[in-house]
Amino acid sequence: MEDARPPQPTFQELLPPMTAHEASVEANRCLYCYDAPCLQACPTHIDIPTFIRKIATGNLRGSARTILESNFLGGTCARVCPVQELCEGACVLGPDHTPIQIGRLQRHAVDHVQDRGIQLFTPAPATGRRVAVVGSGPAGISASAELAKAGHEVTLYEKRELGGGLSTYGIIVLREPVEVALREVQAARDLGVNVVTGHELSTRAGLDDLLTANDAVILALGLGAVPALGIPGENHILDGLQVIEASKMDRPTGVGTRAVIIGAGNTAVDAATIARRSGADTLMVYRRTEREMTAYHHEYLFALSEGITFSFLTQPVEVLHEGGQVTGLRCVRMGLGAPDASGRARPEPIPGSDFVIPCDTVISAIGQEKPALAATLGLDLDGGYIRVDDALQTSLPRVYAAGDCVRARGNASTVMAVQDGKIAAASIERALGRTPNVTLKPTPPAEVRDHPLYIAAHGPVPSGTALTAALAHAPVTEAHHG
Repeated sequence: MEDARPPQPTFQELLPPMTAHEASVEANRCLYCYDAPCLQACPTHIDIPTFIRKIATGNLRGSARTILESNFLGGTCARVCPVQELCEGACVLGPDHTPIQIGRLQRHAVDHVQDRGIQLFTPAPATGRRVAVVGSGPAGISASAELAKAGHEVTLYEKRELGGGLSTYGIIVLREPVEVALREVQAARDLGVNVVTGHELSTRAGLDDLLTANDAVILALGLGAVPALGIPGENHILDGLQVIEASKMDRPTGVGTRAVIIGAGNTAVDAATIARRSGADTLMVYRRTEREMTAYHHEYLFALSEGITFSFLTQPVEVLHEGGQVTGLRCVRMGLGAPDASGRARPEPIPGSDFVIPCDTVISAIGQEKPALAATLGLDLDGGYIRVDDALQTSLPRVYAAGDCVRARGNASTVMAVQDGKIAAASIERALGRTPNVTLKPTPPAEVRDHPLYIAAHGPVPSGTALTAALAHAPVTEAHHG
């Protein structure tokens, strides 16, 4: 029988790759600032002026190496980082001109080497030490790559069929195609990381087995499913992350013709974008106002440009359905009261303000559940997240944790997970009595220091001085603010 499903939408990256000419012109706009604000704003400390300068001189291989030395997932982060809030937001050209398109330049350089399968790193001689990493999302891959480069034997365990974690399954194709995430998993394999898929850690005994077979274990567990709303008819609500996954795996998303998305974070915007581009009239409902949204402002503006509408101060209270089909979402109007524990105004229902939004699809994207496995493993918790110290060590000896599962404070993001992976790897290196080769603050090389724009802005940088020594590569020492 012929499939009666409507054809599923096809998605491609929102921004096209830069041409060589576009990249050259953009790179030559950079002022190569000394103590560049963009570098300071990058959580992984990528030497942005240097990689841009290498693009300007046609050295794409060298540019990619500069990026990937600091951020092994430079291809992913070039696409999904909130650059408007980080490096590009800090660009000195921003207030009066257009900031440098740092994210697109980074993608240009990294794609050049990864599309061609160019290997930039060679692992150090084998140390005989073994490390297990559980979870192959950004934190797990970052840690695995750093440890493999140091010469350790690394096994990376992933419970899903494909590696890559959130990058593979949870970021819409408009921002990152599956292929980009999978080639970063392959890059880890190319360094000698043994990637084992379909293997789930679920018990304390399993963790003990890993500790017996390895010198250290890193838990990069991520977070769980979208939490329940606790309203009647909830079994008819679609999980926003599952909708995104279906769109990435070319499976039916379940989106009809009139969709309501509950939530106002970045994932909610992604789910709404899928619904809208599937042809559905799409409305996002949020119990607070635009001011309290957790989505970045540029994501809110993007949603508006897509034709997505918003209903603020709106709280869902029941999913209406007939014969298994959603017919509407009953909501109540909200008012804002005193600030709650998050510092945002507490929404309070207005009596007698119930109303119904007609729809055939309801999608929930109100965040993710805390890592339930942490309690099973006997780890100390911090608000449901895994408690770690500045070295990302947990309450159990030789067990470290990184990524969203430790993000009790601060914002969960891919780039922060990558940095966590670096810190965990460096901490294990120290615990093994070794000096980690992790760059805290890169030294501007001669091709940047001697550039006329750099000299005009800052004067010549004296060589062989205390300044040069102060900028030398040093181990990571900053506190973890996750």
